[in-house]
Amino acid sequence: MTTPPERKPVEPPRPQRQALLAGGSGLVGGELLRLLLDMPDYTRIHAVSRRPLPVDSPRLANRILPLEQVRTQLTGIQCQDAYCCIGSTLRNAGSEADRRRVDLDLTVGFARAAQGLGATRFIVVSSAGADPSARNPYLRVKGELEQALRELRFEALDVIRPGLLLGMRSERRPLELAGSLLMPLLNPFLRGRQARWRGIPARDVAAAMLGAARTRRSGVHAYEGQTLAVLAAAGRRPLS
Repeated sequence: MTTPPERKPVEPPRPQRQALLAGGSGLVGGELLRLLLDMPDYTRIHAVSRRPLPVDSPRLANRILPLEQVRTQLTGIQCQDAYCCIGSTLRNAGSEADRRRVDLDLTVGFARAAQGLGATRFIVVSSAGADPSARNPYLRVKGELEQALRELRFEALDVIRPGLLLGMRSERRPLELAGSLLMPLLNPFLRGRQARWRGIPARDVAAAMLGAARTRRSGVHAYEGQTLAVLAAAGRRPLS
């Protein structure tokens, strides 16, 4: 009598998930976009940008439109997770008021648009030291941003707070370039509460964003310091 072949258990199909991304042309956003396309977490990634992104994939839908128009123009899609890597510098923005418009107003507007498209989780890049009462204008705006996003009451809000971002940008930023050369030397001396200021590669911040989404934790969670390394490892881990 022939023994029938052993039947392997049938794995249930993974849910069809879609992601929405803003800031895919930036340092962290570009790394995140490549990672999302390499990993099988999402069947579709909708990336909003003013200009076409230099990435091509059948799973990528590059939506060319200003962020101000996302809420009114981006319709007919659904997403579960929204990633935001929007940010500017005083030099690029031209003034503190214009930087505030980008870092706060545009980001909150994108978050509201993501909610309208069904997003229940919002993952955003903030900054170490973010505090709405900070004397530093940049840290104050980031703190106000976190506060405003909490008020939107997503089922899950993941706030990523890196120190100095390390990586090659398309435009020159002398202070960041100097910092990127010095931070690897200073990092070992930044311990305890000071560890949150350590320089961190943009690719690790991107992986930490995906790692945060993979936790599937509800509520508001802010991640900084050594926690980002743990999340980055989770974000790079192949799905079983």
